[in-house]
Amino acid sequence: MAFDEHSSEAVHLELFSSSFCGACRRTRGILDTAARLVPSVYVTEINVADDPDAAERVDITSTPTVIVRDSHGKQTFRGEGVPNINQVLAATVAALDA
Repeated sequence: MAFDEHSSEAVHLELFSSSFCGACRRTRGILDTAARLVPSVYVTEINVADDPDAAERVDITSTPTVIVRDSHGKQTFRGEGVPNINQVLAATVAALDA
């Protein structure tokens, strides 16, 4: 995944999901809200069935899993299950400060 496609201050939220996952839909909505609230946040969704190699590279064992990366691509947060907006925003701020 290329991290230079956006500004150097960007935070990337990666959602590892599966097609019929209700929790994944809820997580998608929370990440979209974070992206609307913080202009330097970009969301990427990876369906584990469509890209099993990507999921394997980062050891995804369940969906949804959210990985937050700073502008250098370094993982600063990882969570399984549905996060709340406060968790995502706190992880985003930590990644911006990294």
